[in-house]
Parts: sequence; C-alpha cells; structure tokens
Amino acid sequence: MATVFNRRPSAGEALINAAGQVVFRRCGAAVDVLGEARIARGPAPVVPARAPLLVGVIANGRSHRNLKHGMRLDHWPDVLYTAPDTFDALEETLRDYAARGIGLLVVNGGDGTLRDVMTAAARVFDAMPPMAIIPSGKTNALALDLGIPEGWTVRDAITAAQAGRFVERAPVEVLRDDATVPDARGFLLGMGGFVRATELAQSTHRAGAFNGVAVALSLGWSIAQTLFGGAGNAWRRGTTMRLQADGDRPATRQLYLMLASTLERMPVGLKPFGRERAGLKMLTVDAPPRHLFRMLKPILSGTDGSPAVAAGFARTDPRSVRVQSDEGFILDGEHYAGGDLTIRAGEPIRFAAA
Repeated sequence: MATVFNRRPSAGEALINAAGQVVFRRCGAAVDVLGEARIARGPAPVVPARAPLLVGVIANGRSHRNLKHGMRLDHWPDVLYTAPDTFDALEETLRDYAARGIGLLVVNGGDGTLRDVMTAAARVFDAMPPMAIIPSGKTNALALDLGIPEGWTVRDAITAAQAGRFVERAPVEVLRDDATVPDARGFLLGMGGFVRATELAQSTHRAGAFNGVAVALSLGWSIAQTLFGGAGNAWRRGTTMRLQADGDRPATRQLYLMLASTLERMPVGLKPFGRERAGLKMLTVDAPPRHLFRMLKPILSGTDGSPAVAAGFARTDPRSVRVQSDEGFILDGEHYAGGDLTIRAGEPIRFAAA
C-alpha cells in the first residue's frame, strides 16, 4: 500500500514555490501550491495582414531610355501600367488611379514626364499619394537630387515604399493671375537667358548629348554669346520683369537670368543657389551682366566672390514671388507663355528613395 505523505512544506520549499508563482504569473501561468504549473495562455493576438500596395505607373514610351531599351511592362496584379500620349489622357488615367485608391504613383520617364504628371495630379487628387521616379528621360534632375540609381526599377521603388524609405521634395508651382490651382508644377524654373540656354540644350539633346553634358554645352554657348555679343545682343540686353517677393514693394528690373528651384542638389555639382537646403530658392543676375567671366565661378560653385562681382547677382529664399513679364519661362524643359505669374513652393511630396 502506498504511503501518503501529508505534511507542510519546508521553509525552503515554500520559498521555491513563492518564486515560482511570481515567475509563472508574469508569464501568464497559474501555479499550484506544490509548484505544479498549469499554463493558462490566452488566445494569441491577431495581427492584421498588411494590405497589398496598389501601384499606378505612368510610363512615357518616348523617353530616352524607354526608346533605347523598351519599357518593362511586367504584369503584376498589384501594378497598373498606362502610357498616355496626351495630357487629357494622362489626367483621365490619374482619375482612374485615384478612384482605385492607389498607394504609390510611379513615373517612368524624365523631368518632363514628371512635370506633366504632377501638374495633372494637382487637378485630380485631394492629397497627393506617395510617388517614385524611374529615371528614363534625357534629363533626370530630381532622380539625381534624390540619389536614385540609373538602373532603378518599378519593383525597386515598390520595395523602398514598403520599407518606408521616402524623401520629401516640394515642387515649384506656377499660378496664373488669381488662379488657385497651379498651371504647372516642376522643379527647375528659369527666365531670361535660361530660356535661350534651354533651347540650346534641346538642340544638344538632338545631337546626342544628355544630362550633364547637355548642361555644360549649353552653358558654354550661352557664355560665349554674352561675352562676345554687341550692345544689342539679346543675351546681354536681358528681360524686363516686374518682381514682388513675399509682399514687398514691386520693382521693375532688367535681368540677364532668373532661376528658381526646390531641388537641393543640382546636376553635375552646380550650386547656383549656394549651400544645399530645402525650400524655394531663387537666383537673379542683373543685365547687362558685368564681370560675367569672374562671376561664373562663384555662381556655379555656390560662393559669393568679390564685392564687385557679388553686386551683380543675388540669392534669396522667398516663400512666393509674383512675376510679370511678356517673355515666357522654362519649367523642366518645357516653354510656357509669360504673363502675371505667382511662383511658390507647393506642399511637399513623398518620393520613394534607394
């Protein structure tokens, strides 16, 4: 017959049991007096599955890289691909994407395609979705600013977005008269000599020069026209503009060049706006430009130069600028008519980054 022991636990056993109760209670367990554990686990918490990211891609079939290598039209169930060939078709595509609730808007093209997409999107979306850029154009200034590699793909952009790797950039917005919706949105705006320089750049594109090479060739030709042109030369004469920054008194000026951008890093290491910083930045150069040759290095390198040289140009950080000019302007490679314009920084857009 088995012997039944019915005794009080010793002091040592009591201490061990007490410690065991603390440990098991912290783990969600109930402990018997004699140390026999009954694990009383509650139901495991339900972790909701992450909803798939619906991606809308706008592709430019005529962009430089897409013409050379072809577009990657991979048919993934979470990716919508469209290559609209008119601005109206682009706006209609974006309305469809907005109705479907895309979570990432990808632009497969260059600066011009990005400009058109952002401009049309301002008319469609109440709040801009996160974006990504696949650099496939002749010029890809935003991609260079964001550090996007040349071989960046749609799937790379999706991976970055799902990992939360975003960088914010506010676009330059141009409004006409008293409009509340931007007439155009981009990242690099220029007037005066920049218009003529861009026309030169586009001719170098047709000759096969792209990105930094085209910029360098255009800049060199612009300087030559200015240095060796006569008094009536259009480059030296400049452009008449009426400027009013941040509510200051308007002033009519004769400018050789006016640049405005929200990019932080410019192509080929140029620093016309000085040190890297966020927000709208503006460079103005008076006409006719004095000490132009001596002015080049400080303008391009972001320094001030001597007092005599620095007196010929100015760098400012306005919130908005009203510009009245009969001559047009260039925004990311596209020529627009002049008029009564307001130039400002828009709301920041989140861009997927490597």
